[in-house]
Amino acid sequence: MIRPRFLRKGDTVCLVAPGRKLDRSSVDTATQIIQSHGLSVTLGKNLFSEQHSYLSGTDNERLADLQLALDDPAINAVICVRGGYGTTRILDQLDFTNFQKHPKWVCGFSDVTALHLKLQSLEIESIHGSMPVQFQKKGSTQSADSLIKTLLGTYEPLKASASSGNRRGNATGRLIGGNLSLLNDSLGTATEIETDNKILVIEEVGEYAYRFDRMLVQLKRAGKFDTLAGLVVGHMTDIKEGELPFGETVEQMVRYHTREFSFPIGFNFTTGHDHPNQSWIEGADATLSVTESGSALSF
Repeated sequence: MIRPRFLRKGDTVCLVAPGRKLDRSSVDTATQIIQSHGLSVTLGKNLFSEQHSYLSGTDNERLADLQLALDDPAINAVICVRGGYGTTRILDQLDFTNFQKHPKWVCGFSDVTALHLKLQSLEIESIHGSMPVQFQKKGSTQSADSLIKTLLGTYEPLKASASSGNRRGNATGRLIGGNLSLLNDSLGTATEIETDNKILVIEEVGEYAYRFDRMLVQLKRAGKFDTLAGLVVGHMTDIKEGELPFGETVEQMVRYHTREFSFPIGFNFTTGHDHPNQSWIEGADATLSVTESGSALSF
């Protein structure tokens, strides 16, 4: 894997929005926070476009902003402002020729999982972490700090409290994953997630329990658990019951669909759609340790 250069004070970060529309106040707050760490901030030209009712601009506008941020040598890192939906609409039109020659950190999570998977296929590391749209929310300070620290190369291990769903053990492997919905969306595409001997991270938000179960089944049917080294379960935010309750917890569903495998499973990791949302490096070599007292993920 190729690791981009960690940032130094004075480097420039570009904020882009490959998906859903955003508000200016969240960008203003994020700009102030990023600048307080000695970094400069530039904004995508079409960041506040009104040319689409849901997306932060037309496909061509969002594509142009992200392409420029990837290619411009004056930009040292790219931070996606928010998720939602939209990244996959432009993913296959991006040209990574110059980016591969001069890689830089690309940051985000949720819908940006699709972009992380593309970078994995190019053997380039990226950062799964908090996004500016979250920086205004209560309790977001630790999440924002974790992102900046990772960009600066001072990232820390992730630790999780004990869970009755944990499966004890140790695993080493390349760290990959992100939002479960986007991982499922990648199946059958040019950027399909590859899990052989990897440590997989999953997180999710706002799904019905039966749909969460269905996504686990889809990964399993696609063979993504067959040679998995380890499984990390992050925030499962607002997983809800439908009109007819499914009646199983997240822990029960995960353990049921992995019952014939022996890889370690660690729940309660603080990554995903709640705070704190700790950053980690997609593609990094990592070690997962799951014990009776809790779990740890180190790089």
